[in-house]
Amino acid sequence: MAPFKPNRVVVIGTGAVGTTTAYTLLLRRRMPELVLIDVNHQKALGEALDMNHGMPFAGGVKLWAGTYEDCRDADIIIVTAGASQKPGETRIDLLRKNISIFRDIIQKITKYNSHAILLIATNPVDILAYATLEISGFDRRRVIGSGTVLDSARFRYLIGKHKEIDPRSIHGSIIGEHGDSEVPVWSLANISGGIELGFDDETREEIYQNTKNAAYEIINAKGATSYAIALALDRIVEAILSNEGAVLNVSTLLNNYNGVSDVFLGAPCIVDRSGVREVLKMPLSEEEQALFQQSAEKLKAEIAKLDL
Repeated sequence: MAPFKPNRVVVIGTGAVGTTTAYTLLLRRRMPELVLIDVNHQKALGEALDMNHGMPFAGGVKLWAGTYEDCRDADIIIVTAGASQKPGETRIDLLRKNISIFRDIIQKITKYNSHAILLIATNPVDILAYATLEISGFDRRRVIGSGTVLDSARFRYLIGKHKEIDPRSIHGSIIGEHGDSEVPVWSLANISGGIELGFDDETREEIYQNTKNAAYEIINAKGATSYAIALALDRIVEAILSNEGAVLNVSTLLNNYNGVSDVFLGAPCIVDRSGVREVLKMPLSEEEQALFQQSAEKLKAEIAKLDL
């Protein structure tokens, strides 16, 4: 009889996104073991100690600051490490800074683990998820970018705010790049599965621009995004560990998806214990399909510049 192995999640990077994600996973008790890893080990130690002091209130999780060797028994490894987006920077601007950091991180992970699901959150997330797949040699299903899960949540929130309806009753998707070329799927957006939104073009454009530029607004105001992306990552982790088969707009390697191949982009995917089980086709309008293909070409041009 094989010994019991508890689920373990590793978070690499204890900046704003990493620590908030770890804290969210802790509060929701998603797993029995949670490990924090950072190039600044003292920072990881401090964050772990601070969270551990709350165990009498939360409990149920063994949490520690570890090393890459602790990736050995991990089921999910979340990578949030890297240079963060500064005011005035686009996510693509971060690519040159983060690709070399990622090459080192992924090589250290794969030294100890070849079976986990790698969940990438560092920006530009779609390109770095693609790089992760190339560097790691993992099965494509087990390399997942956070994609447009957060963008879709922002989209639904803003539609709900405009309609004065709980965003949980809003159905709407952002697909494509997690960035400036993201695509709002207005043709399928609705209330409670079928009720039309009734927006004019001006309202649609306002909501789209506010969705697309949300990160810039937050970064300009407080320096970094953290809470909503942590909740998005927690949702993906929940879908994996609970083997849900949930449909989430994560970023995955596409193959002839609405005319797009060999690039990671956000699209509706069935997510379960295997990672991305299936990518679901969306019946896009001609305009949406053209914009989606333009988003892919933009990222493929950036990938072509990399030495992978």
